[in-house]
Amino acid sequence: MSIYAAVDLGASSGRIMTVELAGGSLRLAEAHRFANRPVRAAGTLHWDVLALYQGVLDGLRRAGPELASIGVDSWAVDYGLLDEAGRLIGNPVHYRDERTGGVMERLVAELGADTLYGTSGLQFLPFNTVYQLLADRLDGARTMLMIPDLLTYWLTGSIGAEATNASTTGLYDVRERAWAWPLIDRLGLPRRIFAPLREPGAPAGTLRPDLAELGLGAVPVTAVASHDTASAVAAVPAAGERFAYISSGTWSLVGVELAAPVLSEAGRLANFTNEGGVDGTIRYLRNVMGLWILQECVRVWGGPDLGELLAAAAQAPPFAAVIDPDDPVFLPPGDMPARIAAFCERTGQRPPADRAALVRCVLESLALAYRRTLRDAVRLSGHPVEVIHVVGGGARNALLCELTAAACELPVLAGPVEAAALGNALVQARARGEVGSLAELRDLVRRAEPITVYEPAATTVGWDDAEALLGSRFS
Repeated sequence: MSIYAAVDLGASSGRIMTVELAGGSLRLAEAHRFANRPVRAAGTLHWDVLALYQGVLDGLRRAGPELASIGVDSWAVDYGLLDEAGRLIGNPVHYRDERTGGVMERLVAELGADTLYGTSGLQFLPFNTVYQLLADRLDGARTMLMIPDLLTYWLTGSIGAEATNASTTGLYDVRERAWAWPLIDRLGLPRRIFAPLREPGAPAGTLRPDLAELGLGAVPVTAVASHDTASAVAAVPAAGERFAYISSGTWSLVGVELAAPVLSEAGRLANFTNEGGVDGTIRYLRNVMGLWILQECVRVWGGPDLGELLAAAAQAPPFAAVIDPDDPVFLPPGDMPARIAAFCERTGQRPPADRAALVRCVLESLALAYRRTLRDAVRLSGHPVEVIHVVGGGARNALLCELTAAACELPVLAGPVEAAALGNALVQARARGEVGSLAELRDLVRRAEPITVYEPAATTVGWDDAEALLGSRFS
């Protein structure tokens, strides 16, 4: 029996999960869960990374004294800067902060979109790491570490940059699987800040002696697929290759798994990204705004019961209004219900009449965005899809899964919810020789975790009309 601790940090919460492997089976348990609350100070939105680190330590203490390994994953693009002595220079800035306004547009105008995309294959999003670095002050910085690399450094004292997260920076050559030094030099970014790359499964050190208070001893720390989506996709319980995935949470990452990047002009124009996965795979996907919009609505409403809202939304009339979830107006925190109403008025639609109608509007609009994105992914990659796997927190949202199956005209297999933690832990187990190929890893998840199947509706009436509305009014 081996027990692995997966530190899995999302944009709204963190969790430390343990995965116990014994006799070809696994058991998942939650050791600790805590909130991830950004803090605005002096006009800048920060991550409270010290509170996150304390949550990690508390969780590891509760995980038990017999851990075989620890791994850390988190969201992408954000980072911390260390000085010459290895000390953190300020709290990391949140990707929803406004500091990168206009940076992407200026860089694209200067270098050309084809140059940037031809190197990184990365979707053009205003908060990508490259634009954050260009908006940052780097004079006193010796090292840049993505969030999971920063926490791994604090746990071990060892510096490294895990490749799946590096692939989200815009400064990684997706074909060479290395830092894009010519682009880095052309942008005037200092080479010194880019740490040596690590592949998923590589050793990342052992717990520091000064963490003896945790009662764990010199536990190995493994570099997992540290972008949480890369870990989640590794744990997709697919039985073959003809699948699409939706890693559904605050963001929805919608795409297919490929053996090589697709760097075509059509892919660039469709704003598809090529991010690294386990075993050199490529996550060919597009970011969709995700459940963030619904989360902000619930927050503004004062936290009503989500289950009751979803039950009421299921009974609300379909297609009363649709929005484009990826419109920039929905990116920052704020009064999301008012923004939805304003969007509907601006596009000649009647705003949702009540909360149930608004929730249905959000979920139908997400399902439409998934439909459009998956069809683009198949068209651009030539990769056939027969089933959609929904993993992450959105797998619990039965109404969204039903709408997704209907919109995409494909079966939806929902689960596991804790896919990122499972992928994290099982990559650790692979590093110790307890799991073999990626297919074997997925088979283990498929046999251990409950999966709910949602069959597509018999008709596409309504979805075609709504998609036509999206194309005619929101393009």
